[in-house]
Amino acid sequence: MTLSPLSPSPKDAFRAFLRGAALAEGFDAVGFAPASVPARASEALRGFLAEGRHGDMGWMDAHADRRADPQTLWPEARSVLVVGQNYAPGHDPLALLDYPERGAVSVYARNKDYHDLMKARLRTLAGKAMGEAARLGLECDVKLFVDTAPVMEKPLAVQAGLGWQGKHTNMVSRDFGSWLFLGELFLSVDLAPDTTEADHCGRCTRCLTACPTAAFPAPYQLDARRCVAYLTIEHKGVIPADLRPLMGNRIYGCDDCLAVCPWNKFAQATREAAFFPRIELTAPRLAELALLDEADFRRLFAGSPVKRTGRARFVRNVLIALGNSALPELAPVAERLLADDSPLVRGMAVWALRRLAPARLDAHARLADTETNPEVQAEWRGA
Repeated sequence: MTLSPLSPSPKDAFRAFLRGAALAEGFDAVGFAPASVPARASEALRGFLAEGRHGDMGWMDAHADRRADPQTLWPEARSVLVVGQNYAPGHDPLALLDYPERGAVSVYARNKDYHDLMKARLRTLAGKAMGEAARLGLECDVKLFVDTAPVMEKPLAVQAGLGWQGKHTNMVSRDFGSWLFLGELFLSVDLAPDTTEADHCGRCTRCLTACPTAAFPAPYQLDARRCVAYLTIEHKGVIPADLRPLMGNRIYGCDDCLAVCPWNKFAQATREAAFFPRIELTAPRLAELALLDEADFRRLFAGSPVKRTGRARFVRNVLIALGNSALPELAPVAERLLADDSPLVRGMAVWALRRLAPARLDAHARLADTETNPEVQAEWRGA
């Protein structure tokens, strides 16, 4: 292909094409980063893992080397197209915390699973990229990721100019506040990176003080073992007793540190219909959620990220919220789950009923005598 002296180089033309194509696909933010992460980000990851702050997310430790170096994940990677999808809510996501009979589901999980939407768009974008690269005479292969591989998405997004990692360790954008989903297209062609965004948190500590469980040991540090999002989504076992009262009615994820960020004043509510909250997940009644059986759970959360937690873990979270409600009229709901098939559910039913109506729990003491699961036995003993 012959270029005039004023024509952009094939790489520059390819870069411009990718940016325009990504925006046309519906992504809200687009940037380019080198296929590497800063040494400080890798060091922070190693420290996080060494101190055990990842809890039982063993996959983080197992793939730490690949996470710290994109070229270990894919040696051909030379640059990364990072995209952001705005999911900012059109309401105050913390308002529901004042209604203890309702369950608070994180904004990101109130409708479709964002992984599916972003993967589909990135897949289409990848096809267009391959076609345009061939037209421009560039040899280019691509791989796409949306939180499904050991990729340090946030440091890459920072290098791509999409924003900065705030003191809550999440991405913050001038344009979208704390409400951006991230995805990546790894490219085997070397493209010029965008200018890195500076940190604009200043002296603000609202996200740190808003955390209900004090999960931030220091600014820019997270102890996932205390994070409500980790506890309600990733943690598979019994939630520590000292953290349960702090969780309130948060039954899946937590938006507190995100929602209080002052940069959210520049965010516009998402226009993506897939992220509009479903009415049944906007302010669901705890009493109804607690009594979902396996089939009802799968039906209600079809296409939702909540489905991946499974019914037992989800009902565990709901029972903790019931126990925190201070509403004795909800005690019969916990009572019905004392003999549930899942020990995780049985244990939390004991805990919730003890907080709501201890006399009613005493009436079921015979169940304690026949319980064989040691963790449920511990709940009966009030441990």
